[in-house]
Amino acid sequence: MTADDKLLFLQPYFQNKIWGGTRLKTEYGYDIPSDHTGECWAISAHQNGPAVVMNGSYKGQTLTDVFAAHRELFGNQTGDRFPMLTKILDAKTNLSVQVHPDDEYAAVHEHELGKTECWYVLAAEPGAQMIYGHHAQTKAELAEMVDKGEWDKLLRFVPVKPGDFLYVPSGTVHAIGKGIMVLETQQSSDTTYRFYDWDRVDQTTGKKRPLQIKESMECTTVPFHDPVLNTEEYEVGDAKVTRFVSTNYFAVYRWLLKNGTAEFKRGQSPYTLVSVLDGQGSITVDGKEYPLKKGQHFIITTLADQWTIKGDMMIIASEPGPDSLKA
Repeated sequence: MTADDKLLFLQPYFQNKIWGGTRLKTEYGYDIPSDHTGECWAISAHQNGPAVVMNGSYKGQTLTDVFAAHRELFGNQTGDRFPMLTKILDAKTNLSVQVHPDDEYAAVHEHELGKTECWYVLAAEPGAQMIYGHHAQTKAELAEMVDKGEWDKLLRFVPVKPGDFLYVPSGTVHAIGKGIMVLETQQSSDTTYRFYDWDRVDQTTGKKRPLQIKESMECTTVPFHDPVLNTEEYEVGDAKVTRFVSTNYFAVYRWLLKNGTAEFKRGQSPYTLVSVLDGQGSITVDGKEYPLKKGQHFIITTLADQWTIKGDMMIIASEPGPDSLKA
């Protein structure tokens, strides 16, 4: 173990999607696999797309393997899996109308964690909308509207702009809309149930993608209510910090630094996930300075008690919540 192990810089894993595009390359300079790249799994230990450590003693190893073998980097966390996953999604076209299960349902049916997530909107074309929630008041009404294909009547459309934040608990009917790019913080799960996929055909298979109506119906929360966020704003040195949400699964923050310096100290959470989404600068840990630029992702491990960031940057940081630490 070396001083460099206090920060784990990560090489993302990329996923091709029917709705993906090229903005992960044009916006962040990533070497994407195709012109239909939809997802950058930036901080991931999930078996379907593990990120790879780029520095220190564990260079070349997947985050999955490092977490399994070196829990001292993660507060000696118990549980059998790294609990969180950070992604950037590029929706060139609409994602499917979908819902994710909670922990109990996912454990029984998928042998996975549930999937509560949230989105920080990085880019949105004029007029772009999310599908966020629905208008059905009972399960029977939901089933009737789905059966009749009354999607415009059922779905709740929400306009969004860069800088918006939406919290998406498991059971929420949702879809990221055309022309939107988000930073997604979620439980480490890859379980999605599709209600509707716009009747489109996957060009690689020549078929429509499968739907999971039964599972979607069973998992959807009815009626939908906008979640109440415990948002808080404060300053750390020259940084303007916004805590968007703090839940049992994760807390998500924006660190906004305008040609300044901010010194952070480790709180109760044993490690911090960091994504540099705009600008450039540096982070210093124990006297060693590391340059930072747009598109980098890393974990500040338990070994770092404090760190200093400098420069002109917009960062989204997150920490595991109490339930995540037992995942």
